[in-house]
Amino acid sequence: MATKKSQSINTWVIKLSNIFKQFPFIRISWRVIRRLLPVLFAASFTAVVLLGNFTPVTAQIPTPLRQEIRGVWLTNNDFDIMRHQAKVQDTMAKLRQLNFNTVYPVVWNDGYTKYPSAVAQQQGIPFFFKGAEGQDVIADIISQSRRQGLLTIPWFEFGFMAPLTSELASAHPNWLTQKQDGTQTSITAAGEVAWLNPFHPEVQKFITDLVVEIITKYNADGIQFDDHTSLPVDFGYDSYTVKLYTEETGNPPPPNPQAQAWVQWRADKITAFMLQLNQAVKERKPNAIISVSPNYYDFAYKFQLQDWLNWVRLGIVDELVMQVYRNDLEAFTSQIIRPEIVETQQYIPTGIGIMTGLRNRPVSMQQIQSQVRTAQQRGLGVVFFYYESLWDIAPEPVEQRQAGFLEVFANAALRDTSQFTRRNPTFDTLTVPLYPKGSIAQPGRGYFLEMSVAGGKPRRVLLDTGSAGLRVPKEFLGNAPVQKTGQVVKEVLSDGTILEGELVYTNFRIGFITTQEPIPVQVVTSRKCTPQKPNCSAKGGAAFSGIIGVNYSEKALPYNPLRKLPGNLSNGLIVAGNGSLTLGLTQQNTAGFKMAAWKQQPAIASIPGNRWDSRISGVCLTIAGSAVKNNCNSKMLTDTRARNGFVEFKSAAVAGKLKSGQLSSGNALKLSIPSVLDYSLVPGNRDGFNLWSVIISPQAENPVLVNSGLGFFDKYDVLFDGVNGQEGFRVRS
Repeated sequence: MATKKSQSINTWVIKLSNIFKQFPFIRISWRVIRRLLPVLFAASFTAVVLLGNFTPVTAQIPTPLRQEIRGVWLTNNDFDIMRHQAKVQDTMAKLRQLNFNTVYPVVWNDGYTKYPSAVAQQQGIPFFFKGAEGQDVIADIISQSRRQGLLTIPWFEFGFMAPLTSELASAHPNWLTQKQDGTQTSITAAGEVAWLNPFHPEVQKFITDLVVEIITKYNADGIQFDDHTSLPVDFGYDSYTVKLYTEETGNPPPPNPQAQAWVQWRADKITAFMLQLNQAVKERKPNAIISVSPNYYDFAYKFQLQDWLNWVRLGIVDELVMQVYRNDLEAFTSQIIRPEIVETQQYIPTGIGIMTGLRNRPVSMQQIQSQVRTAQQRGLGVVFFYYESLWDIAPEPVEQRQAGFLEVFANAALRDTSQFTRRNPTFDTLTVPLYPKGSIAQPGRGYFLEMSVAGGKPRRVLLDTGSAGLRVPKEFLGNAPVQKTGQVVKEVLSDGTILEGELVYTNFRIGFITTQEPIPVQVVTSRKCTPQKPNCSAKGGAAFSGIIGVNYSEKALPYNPLRKLPGNLSNGLIVAGNGSLTLGLTQQNTAGFKMAAWKQQPAIASIPGNRWDSRISGVCLTIAGSAVKNNCNSKMLTDTRARNGFVEFKSAAVAGKLKSGQLSSGNALKLSIPSVLDYSLVPGNRDGFNLWSVIISPQAENPVLVNSGLGFFDKYDVLFDGVNGQEGFRVRS
């Protein structure tokens, strides 16, 4: 209750000071008001008691305003303040009085921690930053700020940077990365520094241990990473990274450090680490704020390999503060209206880092106020660099500077960490590559999707639009939880392969997107051929690459695993013949497709969403040199798993003169769906990819079924809409 009273009283005092400012003939400073505080407190307390009104000030502030960031960084330059308990107490009280709500004290800088760290001690890093009274300065800052109702988010300033002469760099030279010419350092605003290799597992563990230590040791409100949780684009040519890149891609890193694939590979590795770091923090404290303070996105990605917009979209980041240190207001404004800022502020508290001055470069209060108001007009918060330059080293007197901050922060804006819960990814759509070869050597061509099952190593699994369910060998599973059912399931593929194995439940990941709950997976332990098709893919004990079946005509468990991707990503997919898979259908990516409807199937309780017979009806088939002339009672399955196309006839009568076997070049084939597609092919042997066969099978389900095979995707992008039950075709240019 005392806190609520002080908030109400503080608001009353602020309003009083604003009233005084409206009358120029009344000359009264904030310092004078401070002297009158005891009197004002007594008067306000009496008024509150008489009125019986103890309503907390937060009830009078709109929710979005309560999350407005009003922060300041406490840097090395502020250490004289940080090391004295009385100064820390005064600092936090003053910031609260001026309606700030967040402080970011530095905890990792120059290769040293600003707190007594067991993790650093294990690496032989000495500790020099004890407070003047022998206290832990970070513990003191957190305690004093909480007393004032301020959030404290320790600032991991140096990220992967460390001086080359530091104890850490000297003890672990193999942790450092380098440029192509062997250079290990770069020149930054912090001077000449080396860079820890963000791809090295020992470096990742060290950074993770430090961050988790901060969260657990102090129960901190969060952790902030800035533009140094990155890597300059020229780095990454150390032996460890070169070997890793070569193993994963089959080629050494290109000599051009800005080559697109090389940039993306390194940026993705840093993103993967940030995802792990987020999970490590959230496991200890679910509402901890993961804050990032980068440069503007185009620069951050291209030159620092810091894909922070992807971090936001993936739900890794809970707060963004983009550094915009500009003197010119027009240049400042152009940065804060970038599309990535507009997008980010739809999901998380977003602020702008504003320079309040350096020792040799003071900044006027007029410039600061104009930038703050410009940010506020666009719904953005602000964080100032840095505390000492707020008013102690400034071109205007202390009282004038403090009054200036009170003008732009006229009302309190408290922040509530309970709102920072785990976020789902915000992608409406996501495109990932498809590979022509699997993790295990495969004969012929296919489309393989790289994914991780149960936290295992990423593996390339065959994408199959003709079946449903994820089916992998047991060695593909990692160490993540797997719920066994003891139920053995069997799947018979169209080529006659029988897959048998236990049904389990676990999570899987595509790219950086993880299912939000376990999905059914068949762990295949047995493969064999049916007697009718002895030449199936299991013949000779060939290795099994796994199959991810993304068809919507499920007959039983397991079902299409894409149904459990988060948000819009689960509503459908597009397979493009240029080697990409798009997850999540939007108005933009569905443009140009011509649609054919599926027939709805009865629901099965254990399968989410709608079930569809994805064999398209009313397909017209013509095969030259045969009696099959424009047979429009055919059904068609668009199948990425079948390397070669085929037509299955239920009887020889329907097939006419055609016999089971491979079609020749004289059997030109045409497929059409009125107003949707018109596809033709001359059977041949182009890389074994345009072979077509005829199958006559009394056991066939349909009189005529056409399986278009993989070659179809050379000419068409194909859309599968699992919500509305339709399939789309777009001619590839």
